[in-house]
Amino acid sequence: MPADTPTTSGPLADLRVIEMGQLLAGPFCGQLLGDFGAEVIKLESPGSGDPMRQWGREQSQGKSLWWPVVARNKKSVTCNLREPDGQRLARDLIAQADIVIENFRPGTMERWGLGYESLRAQNPSLIMVRVSGYGQTGPYAPRAGYGSIGEAMGGIRYTTGDPGRAPARTGISLGDSLAAVFATIGTLAAVHHRTRTGQGQLVDSAIYEAVLAMMESLLPEYALTGYQRERTGSVLPNVAPSNVYPTTGGELILIAANQDTVFARLTELMGRPELAADERYSTHTGRGAHMAELDDLIAEWTATAEAGELLERLHAAGVPAGRIYTARDMFADPHFAAREAIARIAHPEFGELPMPNVVPKLSATPGSIRHAGPDLGQHNAEVYGELLGLDAEQLAKLADAGIL
Repeated sequence: MPADTPTTSGPLADLRVIEMGQLLAGPFCGQLLGDFGAEVIKLESPGSGDPMRQWGREQSQGKSLWWPVVARNKKSVTCNLREPDGQRLARDLIAQADIVIENFRPGTMERWGLGYESLRAQNPSLIMVRVSGYGQTGPYAPRAGYGSIGEAMGGIRYTTGDPGRAPARTGISLGDSLAAVFATIGTLAAVHHRTRTGQGQLVDSAIYEAVLAMMESLLPEYALTGYQRERTGSVLPNVAPSNVYPTTGGELILIAANQDTVFARLTELMGRPELAADERYSTHTGRGAHMAELDDLIAEWTATAEAGELLERLHAAGVPAGRIYTARDMFADPHFAAREAIARIAHPEFGELPMPNVVPKLSATPGSIRHAGPDLGQHNAEVYGELLGLDAEQLAKLADAGIL
């Protein structure tokens, strides 16, 4: 719908998105769409805005370093959705939009008079993206659902960590992010359907289902064989060798040589070619059954070499291997630099702000980061003026009434 947006700004530049979610699951979907050119207008509560403005382990100048990333490329307008006048403003904006994203608890939008059936009556081509813990239907739908709960219910918490210890979590908001990625896939599929039919539809992305979708053969393994996947630490059961191994400097490196031909190359490099012919290790099944002793043999060899020199030899031999990267390693790595995997975006307070670049790369219509996350209500005059025709006096009255 943004007719004056240049096509060079991304393949989704003709789409207008109203983002009504907060925290991560909905906003990350908005970030991904914005990365590829969609006009994303984010509605935030007056005065406080999205809690992501304050979230993050480390802050600079008292401000979140997460917010500029998840809100990049978006326009911020304030709108009190708990008031009828705010709900009317939202409805008027959505009437001129292609997509609306929300991740409130199911039923909230309906209480505000902004349910999908009501919005679709006004805008039949509207695509509504709903991200929640348990989905929009089913007995658990009304429950509060955070990403960590979805990770547990979807199966990844139970299988993450070391044997004999409590389930662990990854150091990122994995469930929320996965739900957002699947919401984005659903959105793009719905846009394609609308292109063919002119009709919008509802996209229902549940956190626990997004996690479940990543769980490989966990379900049929249990249903057909009774096998329950357990926590296995740094390895995958029956996949060997694929583990972390020590080097002389104390640095751990990863080696993944579980394919027959790759394992043969590794044994040549080790000076132990006979291992590839040994019936204990010559097949994928055999290596899996003798994983522990095989890892001991490899660790004994890697412990005699320095990490950098050993990795060069492994790469030259065609054996997949690598370091376990920290942020410092990413900034120093020439491949990150060559691929421009880290974008550096100008920020009025932080100066040059590094963040992950747009993924994936498109050859003809690449995405881009036009700006970091905006100030609260930064685009009130622009959005409400251009789309709804409100002037400065009207905006001031709405602000005084607590609507903006």
